[in-house]
Amino acid sequence: MFLKKISLLTDKVPNLSKYPFSIPAIKGLEELEIRQNITFFVGENGSGKSTLLEGIASQIGFNKAGGSQNNRFEITDTVSSLGVYLRLSWLPKMSNGFFLRAETFYDFASHLEQLQKENPNIDVFKSYGGKSLHEQSHGESFLALFKNRFGQKGIYLLDEPEAALSPARQLALLKIIHDLEKEESSQFIIATHSPILLGYPNSTIFHFDNETGITEVKYEETEHFQLTKYFLNNRERMLHHLFLEPDECE
Repeated sequence: MFLKKISLLTDKVPNLSKYPFSIPAIKGLEELEIRQNITFFVGENGSGKSTLLEGIASQIGFNKAGGSQNNRFEITDTVSSLGVYLRLSWLPKMSNGFFLRAETFYDFASHLEQLQKENPNIDVFKSYGGKSLHEQSHGESFLALFKNRFGQKGIYLLDEPEAALSPARQLALLKIIHDLEKEESSQFIIATHSPILLGYPNSTIFHFDNETGITEVKYEETEHFQLTKYFLNNRERMLHHLFLEPDECE
């Protein structure tokens, strides 16, 4: 492992009542110890998991809009300043890697297109399967990135990578993660809602909650696992109650 600990420099934060420090899980963050090569952040939308992941990426030197240290393009919704107030403890320090933001992946693909136009003598797409990401389906482009760009030792931060992946391709991503962890000793921190990805063995899962802050949980304790399992085992009953009209519930 490279990244060992994430700390919030609370004494340097000018105003804890302003975003992103107004998020309970972020405000309550003191130290988060990373003990495995594979770490997951889970929680409801708005719980702070993606915000913290973006802050880590920024502190490493990755583009907050997605990419590596070499990708420089901006989008309007990367406004969090959290990274400035994070301390990352390394052994050794690692700057190679990639930050995937599913919601800004289109912008990243457009950034590569622009780089190719500006550098016609260089094959910009070589590290991405040799083909423009815009010329592939969403899921294909994600897998092309994972298979080709994630090919060496590094730290990889993935924000909801399942957004474009079918269940079968989520399993393919698990195989890629496994190979990189074992062969290259790479490290992954992944914010996800996917019960498939969360099933990766010997990983750490941190649950983000507005009431309890950030706590470590087991796979079987996650709502993602419990709700999915209950739905698969009780689909008709669950849908029956879900679709009841208000007056029928009385």
